[in-house]
Amino acid sequence: MTQSIRERSFWAWGWRDKFPDAAARSGLVQLVRAMVPGAAPAPRPLPPEHDGEVPAVTPPAVAIPRALAELATDAPRDRVMCSRGRAFPDLVAGFASDHAGAPDLVARPRDAAEVARVLEVCGEHGWACVPFGGGTSVVGGVDARLARGSRAAVVVLDLAALAGVHEVDATSRLARIGAGTLGPALEDQLGAHGLTLRHYPQSFEFSTLGGWLATRAGGHYATGPTRIDDLTHAITMITPRGALATHRHPGSGAGPEPARLVLGSEGALGVITDAWMRVVPRPRWRASASVAFADFTAAVAAARALVQSGLAPSNARLLDGNEARLGRVRFDGSSVLLIGFESADHPLSAWLARAVELATDHGGEIIAGPSERDDASRAGAAGAWRQAFFDAPYLQSALLSIGMLSDTFETACTWSQFPELHARVTAAVSRALAEECGGGIVACRFTHLYADGPAPYYTFVGTLRPGGELAQWRAIKAAASEALAAAGGTITHHHAVGRTHRPWYDRERPALFGDALAAVKRELDPHGILNPGVLVG
Repeated sequence: MTQSIRERSFWAWGWRDKFPDAAARSGLVQLVRAMVPGAAPAPRPLPPEHDGEVPAVTPPAVAIPRALAELATDAPRDRVMCSRGRAFPDLVAGFASDHAGAPDLVARPRDAAEVARVLEVCGEHGWACVPFGGGTSVVGGVDARLARGSRAAVVVLDLAALAGVHEVDATSRLARIGAGTLGPALEDQLGAHGLTLRHYPQSFEFSTLGGWLATRAGGHYATGPTRIDDLTHAITMITPRGALATHRHPGSGAGPEPARLVLGSEGALGVITDAWMRVVPRPRWRASASVAFADFTAAVAAARALVQSGLAPSNARLLDGNEARLGRVRFDGSSVLLIGFESADHPLSAWLARAVELATDHGGEIIAGPSERDDASRAGAAGAWRQAFFDAPYLQSALLSIGMLSDTFETACTWSQFPELHARVTAAVSRALAEECGGGIVACRFTHLYADGPAPYYTFVGTLRPGGELAQWRAIKAAASEALAAAGGTITHHHAVGRTHRPWYDRERPALFGDALAAVKRELDPHGILNPGVLVG
């Protein structure tokens, strides 16, 4: 008896078998008509490769060099799967069966020495090299077509073989983990030691440790050490000039921190191969509550009071009325603050009680909890939101298949900046939706809370024009990005720069720092082969 192997979609997000069937898509059409003003969704024919048929691609421009004979492939399936990420333009291209930008070769090194060999070959031939983890970039960070430029060939460096939890230092709460390790495998292997990395980005199922490090990813937790920066102890990166390995210290005052050069380098300076990460015991206690607010401004004040209290909740997700509807949490237009705590050391009733008190002091109404059940984060409003959070990337692909544009963008700003930023952004995106789509909706949530400010995350939905999808998306994305810049927000809080955010990133970073970064690029990658166009020109 043969067992079928689960396959990822050639064009859509995630597993091919999780894409909605015809009945589910018809139901989605009715739901969108009810929720999005002026929407005109209708099912569109799915691309031939939706059912697993390997797309036809242009033959590779180069042959596999002898030095890479054991490591590289030019098989169409491998080339297509490593062509691009899953940004909205990537989904549009895939839905149109456009795979013209497939790389020429896909190399799969098994250790750091073989990574160095791939970089050496690419340098000798002048080929572009794109480091590739889970392929979940939503900012054009792993686009083989754009990396090619005038170069003769593009080699995608697939790091899947550099996977696994290699060492665990339970005394110091550290683990050395391969960069190609996918989120679920990483947690399963740490779980055998009773430990967790405690990092759950929305792409968790398909993204890798190396990708998280290269993009300075943010995890699901709202406060405390949730960004991958905070969880990194030491890191190794292979550059065309050699290995750059940072020291293993819990902290150091010895000059600028070398790891900061590696974190967020997005494959433009080198290839991350492994890292020592800070891990913690798995939680034993969980507690949660949900609080509704008739007024969004009051909800924002409650969120600020909560994060500035020092209680450090694991979840403090604030949803505005539109986001609460989209997340199937509440449908009356009220905003909802989802509060959660977890601990491996102690029960949490006192922390949760004080958090709820802070929220109700600002006019909130308790709609769920307080609860200290172990599955508290998976029940009620919190559970509905949690499921919607991980389903959202699948929903984006499904919406495209019925003629709807949906996408997100995120930022961070100070608490004092937020009111103006929110007004500017919602107005600008609403205008762009009206001009490009005939209307639509804009939703906001806070994904992370800091004592000095929130990380607002926006979702927009509107009707697509067949053939004009990319023009619509570009106009709305530009309107949002310009509004963020004008209001003092960062162009990205945790989605990275890639190529999509590059124009605004170039304006946001200090000019002198841009010059210094370009000098680092020249020093580490003298032939400019690594992910051309990302971070620096």
